[in-house]
Amino acid sequence: MVAALNIHSKAATLSAANKRQKTKQVKKPKMENPIVTRRSPRTRVKPPDSKGLSENEEFNGAKDVKDGNFSGFSEKGTLDSCKSEAFESPVKEEFDKHLDTKKSDPWLKSMDLKPENVAWPMAGRIMEVKFFPCIGISMIAVGNKVGNIAFLNMDSEDEIDDGIYIYGPHTGAISGISIQRYSISKIYSSGHDGFIRLMDAEKEVFDVVHYCDKTIHCLSQQPNDLWSLYFSEGRGVLIEWDVRTGKSSGNWMLHEDTINTISFNPQNPNIMATSSTDGTACIWDLRTTRSRKPKTMKTASHGRAVNSAYFSPSGTSLATSLDNNVGIISGFNYEDTSMIYHDNSTGTLNLSFRGIWGWDDSCIFIGNMRKGIDVISPVQRTSVMTLQSPQLPAIPWRFDAHPYEVGMLAAATNGSGVCLWTP
Repeated sequence: MVAALNIHSKAATLSAANKRQKTKQVKKPKMENPIVTRRSPRTRVKPPDSKGLSENEEFNGAKDVKDGNFSGFSEKGTLDSCKSEAFESPVKEEFDKHLDTKKSDPWLKSMDLKPENVAWPMAGRIMEVKFFPCIGISMIAVGNKVGNIAFLNMDSEDEIDDGIYIYGPHTGAISGISIQRYSISKIYSSGHDGFIRLMDAEKEVFDVVHYCDKTIHCLSQQPNDLWSLYFSEGRGVLIEWDVRTGKSSGNWMLHEDTINTISFNPQNPNIMATSSTDGTACIWDLRTTRSRKPKTMKTASHGRAVNSAYFSPSGTSLATSLDNNVGIISGFNYEDTSMIYHDNSTGTLNLSFRGIWGWDDSCIFIGNMRKGIDVISPVQRTSVMTLQSPQLPAIPWRFDAHPYEVGMLAAATNGSGVCLWTP
């Protein structure tokens, strides 16, 4: 697969140097029966389903491949033109860190959802969506409720090859996908089955990185750190995992209930934020978590579960999503807190909306029950516009902003749809 990826990166030299210096690694068990299925012709031409999929619907379309035949993805040269600019800014230079909404209006108002940018890669609710951090291709990884991961090449125009590749590395819902821009051929995934796996493009297998008998709720990595994983395990436990040694290098009880998200400050990776079902969002200094009783820099308490907490691109603000509000924590020491009303009521649907930042600090994207994406301005403290399209098949609830292409937003619906908004 690595030959097919053909990744051209400034990080290649750095990666080679690291390989010469690394110590002997602990051999990890491999997944015995990896699963891959191909869909052809193009799956994305299927008509939209406004109802979405049942919570109990399972995906049985994947084939059990015992001979390790992953040639569908690896031989097509899917990422031949992908370039990971590891030492460049994740957003275009012409965008300031503190843009106001008016300055962003031209590209924001031009965002559109074209029919060819809607896909149904696999059955089952999409739980995670993540762009490959590279220039030159619109490649998206998504994970669903039953443990399957699909890779979508949204640029594919081949009538025979639909650009969708599906694997089944987990037996429970996908809770995290991490792709580092220094090494996009290595894809980490976590699931409710208690496994963390590494898809290694060189070996074309899913290696077991970690296993526990508890649910893994989320997965994250510090920017520019290839060797450490951070994930939540069970009720409120955060674990730092050293990939090189195959051992835990930190284990802390940070919350009284499930940790839903982990976010690192882009400008200072030592600063970490967590959101929890216990009703709090916390900011931590990792340099102080080596003790048995870590202290928080900031704790924001809310009446209900906090679905997410993400740092802005500048690192000066934290956005939280919960009940019917989007919270903004800002200030030099994160001393200022404000609440922006947003109707997150989902009725009988089991949805948890998560607001994400765009390409600067000017806007937050979050789904709504009217099959739209609200754009919230932290400065104006209100929703300034809503992205809507007749092409949107269901309620959008998971998002990712392309790290290099301003105005390119991936959205997963509460059904099985994946949509790509472009400027």
